[in-house]
Amino acid sequence: MELLGLGAATVGETGAKVMHARLRPAWRGARVCGPALTVRCAPGDNLAVHVAVARAPAACVLVVSVGGEEERGYWGEVLTTAAMSRGVAGLVIEGGVRDISALESLGFPVFSTTVALRGATKTGAGDVGHAVEVGGVRVETGDVVVADADGVAVIARDTLEEVTAAGKARADKESAMFVELRAGRTTLELLGIDSSPIDVADGLH
Repeated sequence: MELLGLGAATVGETGAKVMHARLRPAWRGARVCGPALTVRCAPGDNLAVHVAVARAPAACVLVVSVGGEEERGYWGEVLTTAAMSRGVAGLVIEGGVRDISALESLGFPVFSTTVALRGATKTGAGDVGHAVEVGGVRVETGDVVVADADGVAVIARDTLEEVTAAGKARADKESAMFVELRAGRTTLELLGIDSSPIDVADGLH
């Protein structure tokens, strides 16, 4: 998908909402882009996640709020296997996951705030498909998630075309800048930065 090529950092600078930096890939190289399916769990419980996986449309990214109790393994190899069989693209969860080696070997992209061994119960209330707040960002089902090594960005459905166009323009501008930098120009010149507040030692001018 074009947005995945642009990356989270670029779309995060061109109109997407950026989640807290503590949302990180569970394994090196994880990256995903797709429409969100939102999930809200009761604290310490992942019943809503199981329901979401069973109902999930193909290519969606599950975006999960766990009610503030992050130190649980809400997701692992079993749910990954179930999700992949339904074509789920990935997971963003403000909580813990486990079975990291299995997630990596399966190539399933997961972004979480922690790794936790202790499992979750499966009896609590929750909901699927309603707006949630994850990583300090309000997310609605159908918003587009872009996540990679730089973090997680969310594009509201009604701004998708605008953000995509702005992201492409930024990427094109940066590509041209890289050519100039390799030719010896400085970021001060290219970005029009005023360097006067910086005291540079004699001999370095």
